[in-house]
Amino acid sequence: MSVPYSIRKQKEEASAELLVGAPVAQRASQKIPLIARSHVSERAMKTLDIVERFVEEECIPADILVQQQVGSGVKERFSAHPPIVDVLKKRAQELGLWNMFLPKNHFKEGAGFSNLEYGLMAEYLGKSLIASEATNCAAPDTGNMEVFAKYGTQEQKDRWLKPLLAGEIRSAFLMTEPDVASSDATNITLNMVKEGNDYILNGSKWWSSGAGDPRCKIYIVMGKSDPNNASVYKQQSVIFVPAETPGITIHRMLSVYGFDDAPHGHGHITFNNVRVPASNMCLGEGRGFEVIQGRLGPGRIHHAMRSIGAAEKALEYFLARINDPKKTPFGKQLHEHGIMMERVARSRIEIDTARLTVLNAALVIDSKDAKAALKEIAEAKVQIPAMALEVIDRAIQAYGGAGVSQDTPLANMWAHGRTMRIVDGPDEVHLMQLAKNENKRGKAMYEKIEWQKRKTDEMARTFGITRRDVLQLDREHSKSRL
Repeated sequence: MSVPYSIRKQKEEASAELLVGAPVAQRASQKIPLIARSHVSERAMKTLDIVERFVEEECIPADILVQQQVGSGVKERFSAHPPIVDVLKKRAQELGLWNMFLPKNHFKEGAGFSNLEYGLMAEYLGKSLIASEATNCAAPDTGNMEVFAKYGTQEQKDRWLKPLLAGEIRSAFLMTEPDVASSDATNITLNMVKEGNDYILNGSKWWSSGAGDPRCKIYIVMGKSDPNNASVYKQQSVIFVPAETPGITIHRMLSVYGFDDAPHGHGHITFNNVRVPASNMCLGEGRGFEVIQGRLGPGRIHHAMRSIGAAEKALEYFLARINDPKKTPFGKQLHEHGIMMERVARSRIEIDTARLTVLNAALVIDSKDAKAALKEIAEAKVQIPAMALEVIDRAIQAYGGAGVSQDTPLANMWAHGRTMRIVDGPDEVHLMQLAKNENKRGKAMYEKIEWQKRKTDEMARTFGITRRDVLQLDREHSKSRL
């Protein structure tokens, strides 16, 4: 049962002032871009307002406490389960904020929202370190649950999807490898050999996000099952591997600019003769590319949605800093220095335009599917992280030394934002594909422009006009006497 927040008195709302923008505080539902509002249901608007208050009033204040409860020391940090997380998860379920990410037109297992509606909610989740997990909308579980829901057999769904949807276990997605250029997935080398009713797995994976958490019970693993297939896109398969299968070793956790992201973490894992039942194969042998494309499309847009929220939070910190009466360089508050106000304005413009890119991609997915939105997803995947990094960097600059320290969340936000230009395909891959598809129009555009030139000549003859440059001067000085 949903337990809504009590509604604040109108007088109290009217007294809350924003530093920029409208004179009174607006609820999240009132800030939905007009171009998207008709696509948002009344129920989604109400939920969005609840998400906003849950994040701002319960999750963000808990973020730093969760970090304390993780503890110290590698083994302790990667075996910890902060009690506050469970408190927030229970609260989120009471509020009806659970599994909002599964779009209603593609999956029956979700909360009944569209990609666009969830996009608006995910923006607020992106303002907190813990909010996504508290609402069971955290990566990589979101993408992994979509894989189980879309491609899993009923047996696979019962065994892994149900406990994932209930928030009882967590999962990891194992694709990237340390010894090859994994941005080209045809390079994946983890070996899958069929032996009777099993597959034997040998190889190495890293950046296996979520593998450090002791609650992580299932890996979704991509490997090479048919290296001799004539099609390089049919050599790979995806298989479900229980995390406690003999032969799996988590060697170490990888840091992100010094942050270990415990207990979630990013693991470096090896498989040594790991035996997995053939019934754990996802969709079928040789269909790995189909599975990962189905998974990574929505995952990319989810990252972009959360990054919008991170940028908004950075701008809030920026505004707080430049209006701090204790900070008066050269006899003025920071907001009295023109360069700071210019950065505020640019940040507002960039966030708002980036948001429209994300919502447009979500609308295309809703109207068709992720495959039909490849261009829009790629645009968002490239644009939004770059925007967020720029906005966060401006806030860091305003804080000076405090901005790069643990005294604000900005340094951690920047580190995570920087990874977004790499995860789920680096910028270069998306830019290359976008450019290739755009350039398919090249020959047609050349022919069109040449036709237009010929048409101009034809019209000139029809109207008896002698073609000449509009700035042609033909000014002639006295001729030389030579």
